Amino acid sequence: MRFIDRQHPVSLAQLQDLANEHFAGELVKAVVDIEKGVMGIGGSMHADVVALLLEQRSAQPNLWGINLRPNDEEFIEFDSMINIRPTQNNRSRGVEDEKIQRQIRAIVAELVSDA
Repeated sequence: MRFIDRQHPVSLAQLQDLANEHFAGELVKAVVDIEKGVMGIGGSMHADVVALLLEQRSAQPNLWGINLRPNDEEFIEFDSMINIRPTQNNRSRGVEDEKIQRQIRAIVAELVSDA
C-alpha cells in the first residue's frame, strides 16, 4: 500500500503494476481523504487502505472508497463497502453525493499523473 499526496503522486504505469499484483490487472483499491486531498492505494480491501490513512491522521468521515481502473474509460469507480454510511446520508456502496464525487475526481486528477 502507498500513501499518495501532492509531493508523492502516482503514475498510471504504477497503478497498472499494483492492479497486476492484486486484481488481475483490472483495478486498484483506493481511499480518498476529501478534506486533506490525499489518498491511499493498494491492498486487497478498502478497509486496509483506510487503516493506512488513519495512521496519517485522516478522519473517518472524510474517507471514501473507490476503485481505480487504469485500462478503463471509466477510470474511477465509486464502489466500496466503506461508503455505506446512513449517518452521512450515503446508504449504498457508491458515493451518492455529487459534490463529494466531484471532490474525489479532482483529487484523483491531481494525484495521478499520466506519465
